[in-house]
Amino acid sequence: MKAKDIMTTRIVTVCPGHSIRHAAQTMLDKGVSGLPVIDDDARLVGIISEGDLMRRAEFGIRPASAATIPSSEQRARAYVKSHGMSVGDVMSSNVVTVDEEAPVSRIAALMEEHRIKRVPVTWAGMLVGIVSRRDLMRAIVTASLDEIAPGDAALRRSVMARIGEDAGLETARLNVTVANGIVHFWGNIDSESQRDAARVVAEGMRGVAGVVDHMHLRRHESAHDETGGTTSAAEPWRRS
Repeated sequence: MKAKDIMTTRIVTVCPGHSIRHAAQTMLDKGVSGLPVIDDDARLVGIISEGDLMRRAEFGIRPASAATIPSSEQRARAYVKSHGMSVGDVMSSNVVTVDEEAPVSRIAALMEEHRIKRVPVTWAGMLVGIVSRRDLMRAIVTASLDEIAPGDAALRRSVMARIGEDAGLETARLNVTVANGIVHFWGNIDSESQRDAARVVAEGMRGVAGVVDHMHLRRHESAHDETGGTTSAAEPWRRS
């Protein structure tokens, strides 16, 4: 899935010359937390978000002092951002963007890396869409399960490959059997996270009718031996 598949194309924008009051009111009216800023040629020049408006003089925030920001240049920029009345004064101009062909995995990674809530989609510098966290949530809802070849044997091969390559489990210590679409996990694991990872691999594959866990947690084996306790298989999960 790519940016063009999930992006919003009906975008509310503001211009650098608009007042921050106008931008704030537009965010409230449209129920959004940020707005792309475009120039007279409809080119993206920045973004203004709720975060850009958090250190405003209207909130009683005092100008930065040399004690808090030693650099006079940084203090000057902070003053403009807290007291400027136009969008151009307050907006963030270093905008992270993607093109229409960007995969959603890259968009999600950019949001996490830069701690942002939206990524504009551009073509030749022109704003053509925007992907927000909400759009990524829609992508999760509409995502389809992994396609694999039919049959228990093909299902087993796919599960074994995924638990090793994607989930990072040691396949030499695990075994997988599949009967009538029910995936059975056998072997030893080191943590409950590994148990969960194996289950999630199977649950994400089309054709899996259920999962039964027969795995043993290695770190508890000695304690079980001392007390004489036994490890029972987990209740099977079945696809509804």
